[in-house]
Amino acid sequence: MKKKMKISQIVIHIVLIIMCIVTLYPLLLCLGVSFSQEQDIVTNGYKLIPEHFSLSGYKFVFSNPKSVINAYKVTIFFSVVGTIGVLFCNSLMAYPLSRKNFRFRTGLNFYFYFTCLFGGGLVPQYILITRYLRLADTIWVYIIPGLVGAWTIFYLRASFQQIPEEMIESAILDGAGEWRILLTFMIPLSKPVLATMALGTFLGKWNDWMTSMLYINDKTNLISLQYLLQRIMLNIKLMQDQTVASQYLDAKSIPAETARMAMMFVVAGPALVIFPFFQKYFVKGMIVGSVKG
Repeated sequence: MKKKMKISQIVIHIVLIIMCIVTLYPLLLCLGVSFSQEQDIVTNGYKLIPEHFSLSGYKFVFSNPKSVINAYKVTIFFSVVGTIGVLFCNSLMAYPLSRKNFRFRTGLNFYFYFTCLFGGGLVPQYILITRYLRLADTIWVYIIPGLVGAWTIFYLRASFQQIPEEMIESAILDGAGEWRILLTFMIPLSKPVLATMALGTFLGKWNDWMTSMLYINDKTNLISLQYLLQRIMLNIKLMQDQTVASQYLDAKSIPAETARMAMMFVVAGPALVIFPFFQKYFVKGMIVGSVKG
């Protein structure tokens, strides 16, 4: 039995190592391309190890460092503040829905579920945000419209429902109010689920570029990092089209592919740093949140 267990473990380890190599290889390949010369990429294609080391892609991305740094600041601010706001507001809504003695529990559950099936659409949302809430060209347009989400509420509600009712009843007998129960019992005991939701929310906000495209018109210092990099990509495309139309310009001199790969690491860097801190909660949070619906 021990020999069979060892053989099975060896096979599992080999399979996992192969999966890690398959997963990491494209990332390392893109990293090698980002440090290559554009002429080598055009001539010989992608290579894991650069033939000639070059920082031309990163220099092109940071040709205007002030705008990149400012976009970083804006994106970090609304990603962090928005994630904290989402967890807090959705926890406030999920807690009463998890309590069986809450009078309006059934009606609110149906209301939130109905919003999952039907939405108002992009045009009514645009009119609401710009004309009535007047959030256009403000930093709060990244935060306020997405504070509450039905699926997040249901996910947190399922986590709160798994906490024994006896703990809540004993806390009430000891004189604890609803705020104290939420902050002292519910939230600390739901760390895996909250960490999972925080990671997903943060990544969603970090990768948001559509909000800048729709609602940031006059104040360019409020655009997100993703939208700024999209502009850089459009500039590269425009420069390539101009070189094709002109016989005096060389397309190989434009760091198109190397700049794309450099931008990928510029954007993905913070996410790669943050993920290991949430990894120990991620699997547990996914399992806990899926037990009850």
